[in-house]
Amino acid sequence: MVASTHWLASAAGMAVLEHGGNAFDAAAAAGFTLHVTEPHMNGPGGEVPAIFATAADQRPQVLCGQGVAPAAATIGRFGEYGLDLVPGTGLLAATVPGAVGAWLTLLRDHGTLPLRDVLRYAIGYAEHGHPVAEAVVLTIRTVEELFRTYWPTSARQWLPASRPGELVRNPALAATYRRLVDEAEAAGADRAAQLDAAIRAWYEGFVAEELDAFCRTEILDDSGEPHIGLLTGADLAAWRPGYERPVSHDAFGWTVHKAGPWTQGPVLLQQLAMLQQLGELPPPGSAELIHRTTEVAKLAFADRDACYGDAGSEVPLDRLLSPAYAAERAGLVRGEAGPALRSGTGRLPRFVTEGGAVPVTGLGIGEPTLSPLGTTRGDTCHIDVADRWGNIISATPSGGWLQSSPTVGTLGFCLGTRAQMFWLEEGLPNSLAPGKRPRTTLSPSFATRDGRLLSFGTPGGDQQDQWQLGFLLNHAAHGMNLQEAIDAPAWHTTAFASSFYPRTTGTELVVESRVDSSVREELARRGHEVAVVEPWSLGRLSAVSRDLATGQLRAAANPRGMQGYAVGR
Repeated sequence: MVASTHWLASAAGMAVLEHGGNAFDAAAAAGFTLHVTEPHMNGPGGEVPAIFATAADQRPQVLCGQGVAPAAATIGRFGEYGLDLVPGTGLLAATVPGAVGAWLTLLRDHGTLPLRDVLRYAIGYAEHGHPVAEAVVLTIRTVEELFRTYWPTSARQWLPASRPGELVRNPALAATYRRLVDEAEAAGADRAAQLDAAIRAWYEGFVAEELDAFCRTEILDDSGEPHIGLLTGADLAAWRPGYERPVSHDAFGWTVHKAGPWTQGPVLLQQLAMLQQLGELPPPGSAELIHRTTEVAKLAFADRDACYGDAGSEVPLDRLLSPAYAAERAGLVRGEAGPALRSGTGRLPRFVTEGGAVPVTGLGIGEPTLSPLGTTRGDTCHIDVADRWGNIISATPSGGWLQSSPTVGTLGFCLGTRAQMFWLEEGLPNSLAPGKRPRTTLSPSFATRDGRLLSFGTPGGDQQDQWQLGFLLNHAAHGMNLQEAIDAPAWHTTAFASSFYPRTTGTELVVESRVDSSVREELARRGHEVAVVEPWSLGRLSAVSRDLATGQLRAAANPRGMQGYAVGR
């Protein structure tokens, strides 16, 4: 089974499975294809966290494909520029690009096919073209003037904007991937040696050299000023992806597994823990259920902003996930809407508490939102794959958005801007420091129960772990099948500080119009600022499950956006 946010990626993954590859070969093929087909959502310059289990070891593992801040990226350096936030566009916000390294590492350690067989689909679509999605076209049109005036390399690649459905090509990216295959195969016949050679080519060879040179160019970013990048070839050479154990919590009959607090993943676990403390779950789609999930989300995300980060033992995860703390926090949930930004431990950033993150409305669409300067909130993809042998993976690729950083013309892709999620304030778990991972929004999910494995996730920035909560409650607590759980009406709150520049704090409870009007009226009566959006507009979930006892596989993909696709046999 393969489910993803784009039908061509799902098809590429399924082709790999039919060719004899395993789930990890297929996930990488789908991931590289997404670099081509959803370049406004992810790219080779971005990142990818994943959670997976192998046929030999069913204990979930986390693959960290989130790159770190450059050695020159210090709070003092940004202070010299007069900045109180890391810009959301341009070169200053680049971290080490982790996506390609993560996919290559996964292939080396757990895949079976040679790199050529995995990359052939992405190379083909980049070289010969693929029908461009409407969302890609709309994104390019929004930033057309930025490209024409300030980012000429992007203008050469993307302008004039195509019409939806027209074939678009990226010959420079195809050439980059072809050279990667050539350098891999030059290492000899051994598959692992080939993949090690590809990793070196990316992080110490021709790609690192091109990125280093490009980052010495002054580029306009959304601070309104041009800046050179901080990333260097030495930063790329010093980084490699790694493996970790997930953070886990038992809820509603399942054990739910998330990546650690260098992601926002544990907020899903905190929300589940608080809901358990609140007693029997209300019916699906009811005002009481939406109210409860909204209130626990506010509390969990306040803790995220105060406590999460790449800070090791400084993050009090044991306390945050303890029954006593969950009960304490759940006790703050009343019948009426509560305020935002109530952290139970740790310290919120001054930018949030002292008025920098000005409350705003109009954040109703879940993802993406985009300004003419390329500032983006929440652009991401998702992939779930299970194979015939028992391997299964959940991966959430993102970053390296075509609209947020200029195209490196010789390579055919742009750098990421994930460093915008750091705080430029000393003493916080998510304070900027060299060699540190930003606290990302990327949040793949995995769940286990009595020999059943469930892989799921969604794009959506800060909203990922709210939409995933709704899906999980629908499936685990309310008994919906995977497709029903995805298709059910969705909602989320914006009442916390955004992870994306300019780090605004929202005020709204956003609901799809399919939520019953009487429910919306009751929520407004309780004090929620209800914003109603299009009926099929929130989230792009996909999921795959496996029953180890029977071997039966199930999958589902999101109808929202008319791009998601689940396929299997």
